[in-house]
Amino acid sequence: MTNRQILQAMSGLMAGMFVAILAGTVVANALPTIIADLGASQSSYTWVVTAELLAMTATVPLWGKLSDLFDKKLLLQLSLGMFVVGSLLAGLSQGVELLIFSRVVQGIGAGGLTALAQVVMAAIIPPRRLGKYAGIFGAVFAIGTVAGPLVGGVLVDTSWLGWRWCFFIGVPFALLAIALLQRTLRLPAVARREVKIDFLGAFLIVAGVCALLIWVTLAGNEFDWASWQTAALTGAGALLLVAAVFVESRTAEPVIPLGIFRNRTVALTTVASLLVGVAMFGGTVFLSQYFQVSLGKSPTVAGLMSLPMIFGLLVSSTVAGQVISRTGVWKRYLVAGAVVMSVGLGLLSTIDADTSFTLLSVYMAVLGIGVGMLMQNLVLAAQNDVPAGELGAATSVLSFFRSMGGTIGTSVLGAILASRVAAEMTKGFDAAGIPAGGDGGGESSVPDMSTLPEPVRNIVEHAYGVATADLFLVATPCALLALLTVVFIKEKPLKTTSGMERLAEESGTAKDTDKTVVGG
Repeated sequence: MTNRQILQAMSGLMAGMFVAILAGTVVANALPTIIADLGASQSSYTWVVTAELLAMTATVPLWGKLSDLFDKKLLLQLSLGMFVVGSLLAGLSQGVELLIFSRVVQGIGAGGLTALAQVVMAAIIPPRRLGKYAGIFGAVFAIGTVAGPLVGGVLVDTSWLGWRWCFFIGVPFALLAIALLQRTLRLPAVARREVKIDFLGAFLIVAGVCALLIWVTLAGNEFDWASWQTAALTGAGALLLVAAVFVESRTAEPVIPLGIFRNRTVALTTVASLLVGVAMFGGTVFLSQYFQVSLGKSPTVAGLMSLPMIFGLLVSSTVAGQVISRTGVWKRYLVAGAVVMSVGLGLLSTIDADTSFTLLSVYMAVLGIGVGMLMQNLVLAAQNDVPAGELGAATSVLSFFRSMGGTIGTSVLGAILASRVAAEMTKGFDAAGIPAGGDGGGESSVPDMSTLPEPVRNIVEHAYGVATADLFLVATPCALLALLTVVFIKEKPLKTTSGMERLAEESGTAKDTDKTVVGG
């Protein structure tokens, strides 16, 4: 494919990717209004967030395996269709039960988009050229991450729109993506063997992962970390995953081929992706709260304050991708990215309520630069080192573990944040001679800063500043472990043929495939 054909095909992929990212971020600032309007409880608040994340994370490996067996273009359009259905149901919800169900449907669709967009990119673009287009992927990721909370806040604050448009707004993008994919994405037909889907393995993987994700999401909030609920969920999750490994090792078409973990590159990039998820998502997800509570900014301004980190991610992923495509050398950027990410997290661990925005911007930009060099190039390294028939499985495994790491990091660091805030506020109240009570909020709620008297507000701002810095300090060792992991990845020359070409060569049908490409 020419550069023009690749860019045309990527237009639909990136529109779909933007939809997936938007689904997870647009409700961030709108949830308090949504829950209040539907008359739901605090536990429902948690489940509206968790349902989409669980469904997306748990189904990524299944979508990846399906992409190795069925038409990738059709699967992409199916996942977009599921997203549209889920979005419409969410926007029309009159009760929280339907809203939670619709978020599950949205999450399943978003899981398909997350896995399949990168699989299709690997199928149509040779690894040697793939880095050139990684910047576009990074840009879409960055824009979706920043625009989501910002757009959500604006929609909620606009009287003639309201929170329902937080869900409706993704529908036009999804429909556009379906149309663009139909028009621009041309994948050559490749002969397939008889398909056998491992439904039992898929069920065991999804059930086991969901049990563990529910545990890390709710522990520390809905129940104690040391409780019977923890024992039940972790025990059930472990048993289900052990059963999944047993089934996957004996079935003809496993959802996650266990043999790919014998590949050193895949195993190491998987571990690194998990650690990057913990460090990046677990740390940065609380920055918006820090901006609003500790620095006293509005939701809209808080969204804009993340731009230095996003700009750093965009620039580094674009520049590194271009250089990798030109030189074919990639490991040095993985190592450099892990080093810079560790430095960025370390710098952010020094912030407090009095940190200037200029200094904060520099710290966030450093973190963004590190993540930009590391995140997408881990996928590139894995895709370059697996057979074409396992591209979908390998790509989805990395996406799965990165999402898993983000979920674990968000939950565990959120519990640490709540504990540190409560401890710092208690210490501050005692020092000031103020009786601890409802004025300062607490572990279970974020205080409304505009209603607090000056002395209490200062204590709360300080508490959130100190606690947020501690989160980055806890996340820094994860980044250092990611650095240690990528150091052991062996650099191999980037292949110059796309996934579809390699698959044709492996199946002995290269000539037929070439004719199909020429014919459109």
